Amino acid sequence: MTDTLATLDLRRPRPYIAEVWLHRPDVRNAFNPQLIAELTTTFQQLGQDPELRVVLLAGHGKAFCAGADLNWMRAMADYSWAQNRADAQALADMLWTLHQCPVPVVGRVHGDCYAGGVGLAAVCDVLLASDAASFCLSEAKLGLLPATIGPYVLRALGEQASRRYFTTAERFSAAEAHRLGLVHELCTPDTLDERVAAVLEAVCANGPAAVKACKRLVQDLAGQPLSADLRADTARRIADIRASAEGKEGVSSFLDKRPPAWRHAG
Repeated sequence: MTDTLATLDLRRPRPYIAEVWLHRPDVRNAFNPQLIAELTTTFQQLGQDPELRVVLLAGHGKAFCAGADLNWMRAMADYSWAQNRADAQALADMLWTLHQCPVPVVGRVHGDCYAGGVGLAAVCDVLLASDAASFCLSEAKLGLLPATIGPYVLRALGEQASRRYFTTAERFSAAEAHRLGLVHELCTPDTLDERVAAVLEAVCANGPAAVKACKRLVQDLAGQPLSADLRADTARRIADIRASAEGKEGVSSFLDKRPPAWRHAG
């Protein structure tokens, strides 16, 4: 299945895998209102698909995403405060929609990843990057700040590194992004697609409901104190999934030394 939107190339190589490709290569996949709207709508729809197990987020052309479109930035110069507020809210809502996608989002960064593009990278659950890629939180160079992407970048990059790169707007390499934890796996350009495919397959080999529950678990546990309520909540979650049909099938298949039923689905 292949569907080309105005700014996105949406593919379904298998019923349980979706690929969302940023498709504005002539402007280095830069954001404009239409791209933001199409990403929001696409991920809202994907999040409601019961067959879906994983999403790949990638970009066509030389860059992953170069931040804001220059024409969009020119238009912003004449916006009122209220227009700027509504415009920024759309970007914030788009990032939240990707963050809340029930299944894992695997990011493929093959080239430059700047400003809002770093925000897109940061909302991915697994991020693989070419060692030829570079990153930059460039907003301060324009007298701006990475506000809407900030919550996600801070979590992915870490507070101390964010202090530096938010304020200096320096470029940093994919190797540095990997060292800091933003990038999970660093690849050569020739092996990037092979490694991305392997990660997609690894996710799809697992119980579909369990994967969704694992993603939700990380989001819910992050930053929480080790309280009695938290202990009770985690005990409830494992009891729920142990008692589920998928949980029972997973344990039975392991004990019976056979593939679980979901490995044959799709």
